[in-house]
Amino acid sequence: MTWWRVFRPRRAPRLHIAGDVGEGPVIVLVHGIASSAATFRKLIPLLSDRHRCISIDLLGFGESPVPEGAAYTIEEHVAAIHETIRSLRLRAPFVLVGHSLGSLLSARYAAVHPEQVSRLVLVSPPVYLSPAEISDPRVRRQVGAYLRVYEFMRANKAFTMSTAARISQLFQLKDALEVTERNWIPFMLSLQNCIESQTTVSDIAAVRVPIDVVYGAQDQFIAAGTMHIIEQMRHVTMHRVEVNDHLVRARLARAVAKVVD
Repeated sequence: MTWWRVFRPRRAPRLHIAGDVGEGPVIVLVHGIASSAATFRKLIPLLSDRHRCISIDLLGFGESPVPEGAAYTIEEHVAAIHETIRSLRLRAPFVLVGHSLGSLLSARYAAVHPEQVSRLVLVSPPVYLSPAEISDPRVRRQVGAYLRVYEFMRANKAFTMSTAARISQLFQLKDALEVTERNWIPFMLSLQNCIESQTTVSDIAAVRVPIDVVYGAQDQFIAAGTMHIIEQMRHVTMHRVEVNDHLVRARLARAVAKVVD
């Protein structure tokens, strides 16, 4: 075996394309943690009559591969998204829509591949700074509480899986909230390496195209203090949707479709 075969970098895995419907300008949709492309089931019908809507299952989730030894860092997720989009041979820049974790990954994608993205739409983005970087004690406590909850979830597998199953059943969230044996490691590591340890504020600042942030007024995962930092950026437009939580329900889906158009 020659040396270049030994040290040749491993190509990022290609993800499952869950949907590719409609014709027109392209929209690529990236879902959040413990979910799948089913996240966008209420949004895609509002867009597919005038857009080509491509929805992707993230690495480790839905029907995408679960590579052995993957660390599920933001770099690995973005590399897999890039490999998948590259395989589509799109001819023009596309609108990139990300929900929850997918919004954090989309911000990084747009920052490192600026020539590919014409516009960025971040839906329900769980944007946090490190508590050490937050001067406001109220915001610092709020973010610290989120991070402690996430750490507890990672350390208590049985509790997290059973709680997710009950919530999914109660609110009829099949495929939109799913923590199973198959995706436990992707869930745990993505939570730790992409949500708890994130540089999203810096990524958003580095993006060169217009950014729309759409979020529910009742979103359980929004930290108001860090959202205030984002809304001060000149290329960011905020859209607050009343009577909606973190999920892409009908009201939020209509708001996102209006923003995209």
